[in-house]
Amino acid sequence: MNTTETTNNLLRGGQFLIQETQPDEVFTPEDFTEEQRMMIDSVKEFVDREIWPHKPRFEQKDYELTHEVMKKIGELGLLGVAVPEAYGGLGMGFVTTMLVCDYISGATGSIATAFGAHTGIGTLPITLYGTEEQKQEYIPKLATGEWFGAYCLTEPGAGSDANSGKTKAVLTEDGTHYLISGQKMWISNAGFCSLFIVFARIEDDKNITGFLVENDPKNGISLGEEEHKLGIHSSSTRQVFFNETKVPVGKMLGARGEGFKIAMNALNVGRIKLAGACLDAQRRIISNAVGYANERIQFNQPIAQFGAIKFKIAEMAAAAFVDESATYRASKNIEDRIALRVASGNSHQEAELKGVEEYAIECSILKVAVSENAQNCADEGIQIYGGMGFSADTPMESAWRDARITRIYEGTNEINRMLCVGMLIKKAMKGHVDLLNPAMAVADELTGIPSFETPDFSQPLAQEKALVDNMKKVFLMVAGHAVQSFGPELEQHQQLLLAAADLMIAVYMSESGLLRAQKTLGVNPEKGQIQADLVRLHMYNAVDRVQKKAKEAIVSASTGDQQRMMLMGLKRFTKYHEFPNVVALRETIADRVIQANYYPF
Repeated sequence: MNTTETTNNLLRGGQFLIQETQPDEVFTPEDFTEEQRMMIDSVKEFVDREIWPHKPRFEQKDYELTHEVMKKIGELGLLGVAVPEAYGGLGMGFVTTMLVCDYISGATGSIATAFGAHTGIGTLPITLYGTEEQKQEYIPKLATGEWFGAYCLTEPGAGSDANSGKTKAVLTEDGTHYLISGQKMWISNAGFCSLFIVFARIEDDKNITGFLVENDPKNGISLGEEEHKLGIHSSSTRQVFFNETKVPVGKMLGARGEGFKIAMNALNVGRIKLAGACLDAQRRIISNAVGYANERIQFNQPIAQFGAIKFKIAEMAAAAFVDESATYRASKNIEDRIALRVASGNSHQEAELKGVEEYAIECSILKVAVSENAQNCADEGIQIYGGMGFSADTPMESAWRDARITRIYEGTNEINRMLCVGMLIKKAMKGHVDLLNPAMAVADELTGIPSFETPDFSQPLAQEKALVDNMKKVFLMVAGHAVQSFGPELEQHQQLLLAAADLMIAVYMSESGLLRAQKTLGVNPEKGQIQADLVRLHMYNAVDRVQKKAKEAIVSASTGDQQRMMLMGLKRFTKYHEFPNVVALRETIADRVIQANYYPF
């Protein structure tokens, strides 16, 4: 699939809710180029040699080991995958940068966090907002691992409300420097970083401003002790204190007052990268869990043969498959949008900024869905190991602890859920996504006479496609009523926003898995059939979630005839023509994993 073909039918962010996507219009892991597959093999070989064997050391808070491994990653050029060649990087496309993030991050959350913090929020803001002089000075060092970066945004009183930070930047009398004073906390890579991206407020500005601050203890910079954390034990996490730290005026990042915008755009990239960082973690958990289940004998047979264990293996595999499908679908959309903007005359900086920003909704969806699936996967991994899973001598308990932070950083999952809906409404108001007409069409359908004809479900996954289309109608019905009822005050009804977000998430993740399986069926029917089984299992669970969340929203935001009509609509839109044999699906999927003795999809 070439870029021209995909960009011709490229949806804008959020449009997946109202427009149909064809299977040949999505990118899937089956579409990786030979070069990308070689990159995956190279990264996996490095991880299996340099990271996985040393997991016990990472769990013993060996911060120097993290520093050493990060240097080796830099020597391989992997810190500069996304960095333009002009600044010493490899200049790879967005999909390739995602797959490197994916496979470098699966062995331990300590490296996943160090790598993500450095290549994302520690480097990217300079690439996107820095002056040419700033980029020439800092990016080559960051791209090779000669220097490491850290991102100083969070403060004791400014977490999710990032723009409320108290750190001050005061211009010196001679106008040559800013003096920065304040306290930052939860700063990843602080213990070995060379360059801080610091956000501070100048005078009484409404918005914060970004600064590039070299780590010089003689310049009023001091660090707190390493934080004692639930997980990511060897990720350096410290408080950073600035006491009248002198920063030349030429080290301001972007324009005055642009800090909040810089922070938010960096987080958009961070969110989809976080989803990528959770993918190989799931694959490794599943592979380890099934390996143990095949070896653990109870009642004269491997526990992998018990239905209760097969249930877990199948559910873990279905979630991982859909997570991978959705993450790479969005990654290629971003890559194609960047290419489209470059072709239309945008600079690389502007193209990448706008390309990622276009899919901010999808980035938040992925951050939420994949982080929660990774946590569930680790939890079930512990359960398959039984008592041994609770032991620090097996890889499951560290995987569970490391997964827990993914639901908090890059914006908590609650914040990201509300952002999904808020950003969609803003896009609708700008005319980028037409929600009104589709929502009105659904309202008309609710009051019309339903068709009693039996649909043609003879084609593979036809019923699942109909269910995805109908889940979109459920979202439009629920969200349309909420906007109509509450208008601008909708943001005050957070529980409704959370429910609406879960409907969006169910649609995007389900459709992504469906499109991948449909595409594979067209070129490799045997492989496509097992993917279809994974999709059917995921869809069965997704419909349940949609029914629950939509019902919650309907009964809480409507009364009387309106409520009864929407509840009937929900029942109609989530109706199976023929239910799949869910137990048989789980058996089939689990047997594939058990036979392979690793995650094979």
